[in-house]
Amino acid sequence: MEVKSINKNLIMNEKIREKEIRVNDDNGPLGIMSSKEALDIAEERELDLVMISPGANPPVCKIMDYGKHLYEQTRKEKDARKKQKIVNVKEIRFSPTIEEHDISIKAKKARGFLMDGDKVKVTVRFRGREADYAHVGNKILKSFLGKMEDICVVEKPAKLEGRNMAMVLAPKKA
Repeated sequence: MEVKSINKNLIMNEKIREKEIRVNDDNGPLGIMSSKEALDIAEERELDLVMISPGANPPVCKIMDYGKHLYEQTRKEKDARKKQKIVNVKEIRFSPTIEEHDISIKAKKARGFLMDGDKVKVTVRFRGREADYAHVGNKILKSFLGKMEDICVVEKPAKLEGRNMAMVLAPKKA
């Protein structure tokens, strides 16, 4: 059997230089034995001897099919990546002079984003001297939130950042 040192820098087969090791296999512990004996058992079963816990006293090794183990690990990682939900942040912008009907239309659009599981960043952009009327932006964001309260929670409350007043909404967890 050839010496393998594929992934995770695990010490395997002939590279194990410890005098005594604790050996396990798929059925459970085999006991403490010399690394030569453990390697003989592994070769007899046509499997690999892999050091699992080098810091233990004595170090713990396992007799296993290392290729199969690597395959299963990559498979689990792949499945975990598939199950991850990527959350997008959609932005809806207002100006301080927006009318109530336009707020309703944009609220309907934001409702669709929230139903899809995306977060929504609601921004009021101030231009020129409009920045002096931050209270108007606050009123617009409160009005917008009033239309959306049933399906979202405020993740980040309204805050004036430079020339923009922004608030982040996240969908409610069912």
